[in-house]
Amino acid sequence: MDTAVLEQMLDETFDHAVVHHGYSNYMRDYEVIVYAAADPRTGITPSHLRYLFRYCVEARCETSVPAKTWRISLDDRLIDHKTGIDLDGYVWGVKWHSLYPGARLLPESEGARRWSKALGIDFHEVCMETSAHNLTLLFSDLQVSEVPVGYAPFVTE
Repeated sequence: MDTAVLEQMLDETFDHAVVHHGYSNYMRDYEVIVYAAADPRTGITPSHLRYLFRYCVEARCETSVPAKTWRISLDDRLIDHKTGIDLDGYVWGVKWHSLYPGARLLPESEGARRWSKALGIDFHEVCMETSAHNLTLLFSDLQVSEVPVGYAPFVTE
């Protein structure tokens, strides 16, 4: 995948909201579902976009919430917006994380070089920073598509 195209696709995630992330139900590709919205005055309709990181050989997720905030955010009432809104702590129940400062390509990735050599295809490493989690993904290709109404990423047949 061309790195300039990849960087442009990642730039388009800036300041939108991550509403779900995890491996797809077939466990090879990693998906990040983004709610993309613009200022209502633009007339652009909000949409849910699926960022599918194909051939994802590594996915790391760690918190970006400081320990002192975690300490006051353990109450289970914080996982529901209605019961957590008036409590001190991080309200997990908002059910989304702001993609800020956003996603960026890590150009000098040893892991990407190692996997590219081993498989004979290009690999890339990306860091996606949100208000609650930082994701680091090692993958070969990125596809972006609009999520259909009723999309459920973990439905099995």
